[in-house]
Amino acid sequence: QVQLIESAGGLVQPGGSLRLSCEVSGRALSNFNIAWFRQAPGKEREFVAAFRRSGGGGMTYYGDSVKGRFTISRDIAKNTMDLQMNSLKFEDTGAYYCAASSSNYISSYLRREQAYDYWGQGTQVTVSS
Repeated sequence: QVQLIESAGGLVQPGGSLRLSCEVSGRALSNFNIAWFRQAPGKEREFVAAFRRSGGGGMTYYGDSVKGRFTISRDIAKNTMDLQMNSLKFEDTGAYYCAASSSNYISSYLRREQAYDYWGQGTQVTVSS
């Protein structure tokens, strides 16, 4: 059984940084395309970043609102995926979810929630002064 367990989020000031981690169990991470989504109160879940596997490496994709500030990565040896968030803004506040897809969808489809089979429980990130 595949499970995704996220690390705790936190409270950070605007301009600060935070790193989220998600541990995948039950199957090797190399078998998945992975992503992060987030959901602010009263809003729909939003695509943040994705890593599409290709050969021994892969390609990364980002939502427009986080491009240049966030970085998605994976550690195959540890079976973990991370989201490094820099230059945080108030509007980055929300619940963050890691996700994994066993299907090799095209990159545009990986921006959709429907592409993912497995989800973490969500972790809260609050950007506040």
